[in-house]
Amino acid sequence: MVAKQVWIGAAAGFAGDRPDASGPLIEALAHHDGPRFLIFETLAERTLALAQLDRLADPSRGEVPTLRRLLWPALAPCAAAGIKIIGNFGGANPFGAAAKIRAWAAELGCSDLKIAVVAGDDLRDMMTAADFARLETDGSLLQGEPAVISANAYLGADAIAAALNEGADVVVTGRVADPALVLGPLKYSFGWADDDWDRLAAGILAGHLLECGSQVTGGYFADPGVKDVPGMDVLGYPIAEVDPDGTFIITKPAGTGGLVDRRTVTEQILYEIHDPSAYLTPDAILDLTQVELAEIGPDRIKVSGARGRARPETLKATICFDGGLLAEAEISYAGPNAKSRAALAIDTVVKRVARLHPSLQVRADVIGVVSVFGDTAGSLLNAEIPNFGDGDLRVRFAAETADRAAATYLLDEVEALYCAGPAGGGGVRKHLTPRLRSASCLVDRKLVTPQISLLETA
Repeated sequence: MVAKQVWIGAAAGFAGDRPDASGPLIEALAHHDGPRFLIFETLAERTLALAQLDRLADPSRGEVPTLRRLLWPALAPCAAAGIKIIGNFGGANPFGAAAKIRAWAAELGCSDLKIAVVAGDDLRDMMTAADFARLETDGSLLQGEPAVISANAYLGADAIAAALNEGADVVVTGRVADPALVLGPLKYSFGWADDDWDRLAAGILAGHLLECGSQVTGGYFADPGVKDVPGMDVLGYPIAEVDPDGTFIITKPAGTGGLVDRRTVTEQILYEIHDPSAYLTPDAILDLTQVELAEIGPDRIKVSGARGRARPETLKATICFDGGLLAEAEISYAGPNAKSRAALAIDTVVKRVARLHPSLQVRADVIGVVSVFGDTAGSLLNAEIPNFGDGDLRVRFAAETADRAAATYLLDEVEALYCAGPAGGGGVRKHLTPRLRSASCLVDRKLVTPQISLLETA
């Protein structure tokens, strides 16, 4: 039977989101009848790259590292209320993530939860480095055919809908398009056809509005005195109330902080949109140009007018390869003449590194003076910048390199500033971090076969 209305709450907009966000959403969803879902969008490109590194170090890992922190508070309450959970928190290892969720569900007394895994996004064994280089978009990072560490296609909503049709209570995915986390349960609940482009587009738009969590309820939007948002410390996360025709309302749980109005919804609609008339996803092409917003009550915005066209013949894929090492070190200078001492510290380290490792390009920033404009040679710091003669300044040195010896030398030189540098340096911190670089490709969707697996209950 086709649902009369569907309620979907978004409990995370990235892997580091708040673990208490799910509580008010679950309470609000529990008051409704009919299909209800809680989504966790946690898989930014950077998060997936770090998950791949984690999996390489230990094949049992590779899920989103905050999985337990986010899921533990939600599993038992969702099971009790009949709310289904969908998340891309599987990262680079969705089967490993699902096994952990199954074990936690047993601990929490809800071992009868059916957990499904959506896989098939991993392209590493299907294509060569030359294939990826040929298909790269807007760049040439893959032209040297580096060894591919990971290659993941963005899957669409169909596999999520199919997993729900098989009775899944929790759906664990790896790389899927963010809006697919919402469109999947809508296709499942309403039975939308694969070529019902306008309704699919409406579901994509609902997913786009929910995918960043609290950005649409005032988080990130807030700018005191310009765009005031009440109750930021108890910020509510968004809920979409969706009708069968694809119109929907964006709101948030009663009694929570934050704000849902035309401004917050408009900002999120335009977030990361390249062409408003052609937002490409695996499931349809969304046209936003006729979308209308109506304020129908406090913290309630009705959204309509999404239009869709046939889905693209290609899927986006993110390719990760070895990016060498990132060396980072910091030291602080405070008090009278702090800016000049910071400048001398930079000059000292840059000159010493240049003598022994001339190919190492050192970036030096002074947080509080110049740290966002890419000043790699200290020239901005040496310019006439008023009001920073005294202060509490943090100097950050950084370099990317494949040469571990050069990276280590930079870190050691910053630490040596304790005694061999300007007066009053302190608080040195240094890190050497493996990096992955990434590029994007467009691959024929016929090469990608989503796979659905149901785990046995614990």
